Amino acid sequence: MSIEQIIALAIVQGITEFLPISSSGHLAIFSDFTGYRDQGLAVDVMMHVGSLFAIIVYFWSDVVALIKGTLELVTLKMTERARLALYIALATIPAGLFGIFLKTTGFMEVIRADDHIKLQIVGWNAIVFGLVLYLADRFGARIKSMANMKLSPAMMIGLAQALALIPGTSRSGITISAARALGFHRTEAARFSFLLGIPAIAAAGLLTVHEAYSAGEALSFDAWLAAGLSFMASLAAIAFLMAIVKRMSFAPFVLYRLALGIVLLYMAYG
Repeated sequence: MSIEQIIALAIVQGITEFLPISSSGHLAIFSDFTGYRDQGLAVDVMMHVGSLFAIIVYFWSDVVALIKGTLELVTLKMTERARLALYIALATIPAGLFGIFLKTTGFMEVIRADDHIKLQIVGWNAIVFGLVLYLADRFGARIKSMANMKLSPAMMIGLAQALALIPGTSRSGITISAARALGFHRTEAARFSFLLGIPAIAAAGLLTVHEAYSAGEALSFDAWLAAGLSFMASLAAIAFLMAIVKRMSFAPFVLYRLALGIVLLYMAYG
């Protein structure tokens, strides 16, 4: 890939991974709008790994607390941070199971191979889940914090995260929507969404690296460069989103999703 394509991809990934507008959807249609050849799943996943490290850096204190909570779980000490670590671990399972299903059925390969189907799926998901985000944010209460997290709402948010494996849904968008519908404050919904993404993104990255080396192939320099650039763009996107959710609703992102969906559906059907 050219350096221009790598830079553009990393910026798109970094921004769209954390803003509720779907990184997988934007990466899926990237080649349709730019004329570049599809970058492949390995580059996609490595850019997500860059985003993973951005979460770890930005939420360093929360990550340390989760690590300590995990160690406390091992020693059977059920502290507040141990419970949060347990909830995040359990809430990650639905996405893992759904990911295995999509991989074994070849669903993602079908989407990438057929531009018509890809545009339809991303377009409809951008609109439908954009409206879901608007309704959840508009009518959801703002009374709960991370300290109020229990197993039931954590699992419901985890089930929502599984849907994000379908391009156009948005992992941050659907998990924030679920958290807002359950009454969590915007900042707390975003915070839990990002922390919940750590094991899911890490698992996808490790699986891709393992598959590459098992096949006797090292990940390309392009993939590693894209991961590094994605890290920088992701860090900026996280800081931006966490700043604006304190001051405004998610309406601008909803409007963007609706506009994107309309354009994609016009391309697909028109």
